[in-house]
Amino acid sequence: MKISTKGRYGLMLLVDLAANESSGEAISLKTIAERQGLSDHYLEQLITPLRNAGMVRSVRGARGGYVLERSSAEILVSEVLATLEGPVTLVDEEFDDGLSDFWDRLKASILAVLESTTLQDLVEIREKSIGNFMYYI
Repeated sequence: MKISTKGRYGLMLLVDLAANESSGEAISLKTIAERQGLSDHYLEQLITPLRNAGMVRSVRGARGGYVLERSSAEILVSEVLATLEGPVTLVDEEFDDGLSDFWDRLKASILAVLESTTLQDLVEIREKSIGNFMYYI
C-alpha cells in the first residue's frame, strides 16, 4: 500500500488546520500552501471531498478560508485517507496465494493504526519532531 500525494497533502492540509484550531480563525488555502510548501491549486482539488465528508467547512468573507468542522481529536486518519484514497487494499482479493490469513492480519494491523490516530495526534507528533513554529509564521 502506498499513500499518494493526494492522501499525504490532504493530511498536511488538515494538520495545518488542526494546529490552528484553537485560534478559531479561518485559514485560506493559499496560506496553508505557503506554510506547507504545497500548490494551492492542488489543495483546492482536495478540499472539496474533505468538505463533502464533513471534515472542514468554508468561511466566507474578507477573513475567510477553512476551519475544521469537528474537533481534531474526533477526525481519524483512517477517515481522511478513505475519503481521499479509497479503501485500504494490500493485494487483489481474487488472487489466492495461500497467504490470505497473513494479508488479512497485515491489513487489520494497518487499519488499527489508522483508526486509532487522530489529527490531534498528528499535530502532537509533528510538534515534537519539528516544533510548532511553522504554523504561526
